[in-house]
Amino acid sequence: MRASIDEYKAVEEAAMKFVKSVAEGNSSYAKELFIDEAVLFGYLDGQLEHGSIEQFYKNVDTVGAGNNFKARIDVIDVEETLAVVRILEEKWGGRIDFTDYLLMMKMNGEWKCVAKAYNQNSDTIQK
Repeated sequence: MRASIDEYKAVEEAAMKFVKSVAEGNSSYAKELFIDEAVLFGYLDGQLEHGSIEQFYKNVDTVGAGNNFKARIDVIDVEETLAVVRILEEKWGGRIDFTDYLLMMKMNGEWKCVAKAYNQNSDTIQK
């Protein structure tokens, strides 16, 4: 069953916590979104990051987004208790473009992120 447009808006509002954290270099907003057991997978400058979402928080808190940072949220799918969100990021830290996928679940009436997987655009990789 397709979710209502209001439910899509609720997912988008939850995902805004991710964008706000990245944009401001402050993980506190993302900590409201992700569950403690959330996992992270992706390659940052060619090095695999995987495991606890704590690594994402560390990255956000230590690298400022920069003045040219831009982001876009696309709510890909919303089911009754499951949602998939794509976030496009440009110029994080002044140079990196990412495509993030957030897997979200509705828990106790609130949309929470359980997993984040990302791709760094190859033309922004530094070795």
